Amino acid sequence: MGMKTKIALGAVVGIAVIGAMSANSGDGDGNDDGKSDSRTSASAGENADGGAKDKGGAEKGGEKSDGAADAKPAEDKAVEKASQAEQFKAFVQKNGSANEKDAVSHVTKVQGADEQNDILDAADVYTDFTGGFMGEGTGPAKLIASAFADWKDSENGLVTVYDADGELLGNGQF
Repeated sequence: MGMKTKIALGAVVGIAVIGAMSANSGDGDGNDDGKSDSRTSASAGENADGGAKDKGGAEKGGEKSDGAADAKPAEDKAVEKASQAEQFKAFVQKNGSANEKDAVSHVTKVQGADEQNDILDAADVYTDFTGGFMGEGTGPAKLIASAFADWKDSENGLVTVYDADGELLGNGQF
């Protein structure tokens, strides 16, 4: 990648970060009349009384609902323990087109898909293609980015697809 390309890419990323930060800098309610905020300070894992909740919504330490109704099937637990690349491949095998399945079979690693904040989500997908932007993987990279957008959803996400040498093949929004 040439020096001018790196500088231009850095400028574009910088502008995108500044735009995303300024778009999300307000409090969101548009009401500036001095009234207190209606949001609570309790975290997502706690209820307003301070009691922690488990994923099923029942309070920990208290009475829980029927454990069989809250338990996940063994299949879902296996998917949770799989790597991000394996989860992505499994999703495409179940829901993707034949071309997407072929393209995603070249994926070797996925990073950044599990942590999203909807401000500036960035995920990286690494493949075994070679040749960089002018190589054979440019077309399949678009299919991989499209399949990734079907798998994950973000208000402001960018997925970047790389070849085996770490060179950019393509990107897309998700």
